[in-house]
Amino acid sequence: MLRLRACGMRESRKNEIDGEVVNMWHAPILRLALLAALAITACAPAGQPAGAPGATGGDQASGASSRTLAVAIRVEPPTVATRPLETAGIALYLPSRMFNAEVALFDNNGSAHPYLAEALPQLNSESWRLFPDGRMETTYRLNPDVTWHDGTSLSAGDFVFGWQVYATPALGHTGSAPLRAIEEVRAPDARTVLIRWRQVFPDVSLSERFNLPPLPRHILEATFQPDQLEPFAANPYWTREYVGLGPYQMSQWESGAFIEAVRFDGHILGASKISKIRLDFAADPRTALARILAGEAQLTDGSSVGLSEVALLKEEWIPQGKGDVFIHPNQWRAAHFQHRPELVNPQTLLNRTMRKALAHAIDKTTLNETLNFGLGIVTDSPIAPNSIWGAAAERGAVKYLYDLRRTDELMQQAGFRKGPDGVYTSPTEGRLAWVTQTNSGEDNESEMSVLAANWRQAGFDVEEQVLSRAEARDPEKRSTYPATFSHSTGCCEPALLAYASDNISRAETGWTGGNRWGWSAPEYDRLLDAFTQSLQRTEREQQVEQMVRLSTDDVESITLAIRGQPWVYVSDLKGIVLVPPEGNMSWNIHDWEFR
Repeated sequence: MLRLRACGMRESRKNEIDGEVVNMWHAPILRLALLAALAITACAPAGQPAGAPGATGGDQASGASSRTLAVAIRVEPPTVATRPLETAGIALYLPSRMFNAEVALFDNNGSAHPYLAEALPQLNSESWRLFPDGRMETTYRLNPDVTWHDGTSLSAGDFVFGWQVYATPALGHTGSAPLRAIEEVRAPDARTVLIRWRQVFPDVSLSERFNLPPLPRHILEATFQPDQLEPFAANPYWTREYVGLGPYQMSQWESGAFIEAVRFDGHILGASKISKIRLDFAADPRTALARILAGEAQLTDGSSVGLSEVALLKEEWIPQGKGDVFIHPNQWRAAHFQHRPELVNPQTLLNRTMRKALAHAIDKTTLNETLNFGLGIVTDSPIAPNSIWGAAAERGAVKYLYDLRRTDELMQQAGFRKGPDGVYTSPTEGRLAWVTQTNSGEDNESEMSVLAANWRQAGFDVEEQVLSRAEARDPEKRSTYPATFSHSTGCCEPALLAYASDNISRAETGWTGGNRWGWSAPEYDRLLDAFTQSLQRTEREQQVEQMVRLSTDDVESITLAIRGQPWVYVSDLKGIVLVPPEGNMSWNIHDWEFR
């Protein structure tokens, strides 16, 4: 009966599911959605996934390589460029990988391989020279057969132009790696890129992690004026007319609905095995789940479903062999304090003793079990334990165990006592209350609620506030919150680099910059400079240990967990492999195939 009902009422059932108010504590409702979607799948015609985009008779006749890969992604990206002109507020690894290529490509073992370049610089050779004054120089010889998606040959001048654009101070990229270390980029000839560095910089592979992306000079140079950036940023090149170097090229961008891409036969690593990819925007994780179960999507990109949906898939869908999931542990979940004195409300949050008290009031283990189904990694720093810097971070991290007695001791040291209603107050500061914020989304909001509940239980008056999706993409809104803001950002080394004082988001740079919380410490900046200039692994480990100790002792934020991004895929999609926390799950997308 369920199967007949689902077959006859497919759209109404889907809308009914989407209309429910569901979170992870309403598992029975989600289980009904799971059963309904499984029944819908059974109704699909043989040989074709139900509703698969582009799955026409011609596609089937020409073999699996012509089948469209439909991917559910959470939000519409503001651009598919690897380095957006403005801070996006979201990290979408798959779209940027599809359309772009870098000097090097990191594999699933964390090893760098030449990509746009014929070879990577080798220390103490002509390709990587160190100078007595602390500067250095690297040289890259480009592969001769690399072309942009429009057929124009890649030239060294495209790297020079890319550097000129991203080094424009008003864009706010100059404090990020590797731009902060680069003095000049030159093109001695069409295939040679010469970079002069103002300091030693160890990550000369210029991969996606610390990239210096080329830009198509033949398309953009005529419109670039450093003192008039708005028309340049509004150029349709950055969206529907994007031209890149990656394995896929833009076919259609339907705002609010999808992005469609076709394989680029001129890709330097060879044509992709899957001919077409469609990125469908699915803001609601239940919608993404329903699409996977109904065969309308074959992959989620790590952003569109949460761990609660993964738990449901593990009940029937995965055991039945319909697909599987990789949990990629690359997201640092933290509650960030506002550190700008002119913005903080209440001002007492500038007191480190107060922040330590709040850290001891969070039951991170229970939070992980409740919200992450135990699939997150409880840690005390932005560095994942399985990162290359994991052991050093563990040695340096100051631990804040869940201990309400310690919270009370610290609050008394800060001059606060609990009033008759159980809320901390002081003669000078009054009742301690603040607003904690997060971005919209079921996982974010559930986490914020648990976080606020922990603080209320400890004796703090906390109001919850959710930013809309539009507000979450506003860098000023994300930077000017009054008290605490919980969200995800990339873990590990990029998180350490984000702490730099010159990476603080500011009005004069359009609020770009990864350090949205405004924390600054001269000693941390000194250690970070040493870390980014050291070529010795042991020295860098010591610097990581010291940076983590300094930042966690100051409680610049409260680390909640390293949370994984779920990449759900159907069983006949082959080639996806788990990568280290610093890696991109779609690094080898050109080798994925259906079989």
